[in-house]
Amino acid sequence: MRGVSLWPVLAILATAGGCVNIERSRDLSNPNIPPVVTAMQVCSNCHGIDGNSVSPNFPRLAGQTPGYLVAQLENFRSHQRSDPPGFEYMWGISHHLTDDQIKGLAEYFAQQTPQPNAPVDAQLMAAGKAIFENGVPEKEAPPCMSCHGPQAQGIGSFPRLADQHQDYLVKQLHVFQETEGRPGTPMKQITHLLTVQEMQAVAGYLQAFPKDQ
Repeated sequence: MRGVSLWPVLAILATAGGCVNIERSRDLSNPNIPPVVTAMQVCSNCHGIDGNSVSPNFPRLAGQTPGYLVAQLENFRSHQRSDPPGFEYMWGISHHLTDDQIKGLAEYFAQQTPQPNAPVDAQLMAAGKAIFENGVPEKEAPPCMSCHGPQAQGIGSFPRLADQHQDYLVKQLHVFQETEGRPGTPMKQITHLLTVQEMQAVAGYLQAFPKDQ
């Protein structure tokens, strides 16, 4: 059986990050490695080269707001974000990253184009849309769009949610609701107002966020 050629990969790296030593580019403690190379050779293992991860275990980063990405990488680096996926995957990766590397990674993924995610059924879409746009008024839960934008595109330190994996969003909502793993946001108070069914609905709507709005 013939081996898979590495030339396409090497060509991409040479074009995007300059002529670099492939093995050395995996050295996360080396601040001279261009962020785009780190993104392609390290981050891509979980998040995809273009930030459109396939597995719902890992969030999609394509089109994410740079401010949010910088804040999360800084929180991983300082161990302020301690949800299990955070410390299992990201503490070690972010440990040696410099401020400039973090900024570069955030800019790289922010510039990638988000791709549509998997559809969900119409009933779930309708229920999720109502929560996203109107919140749950009887429980004084605010609409998601008030912080995340009318297109769920993210605003400043509030993340983009459109096209994100439903399972990932639900897991994070439970982290906010049940733990102290993600401090410093209003989400803990908000998630205490939501049922499991409401979380599933709004997360499903965000995964399949309509493009014609």
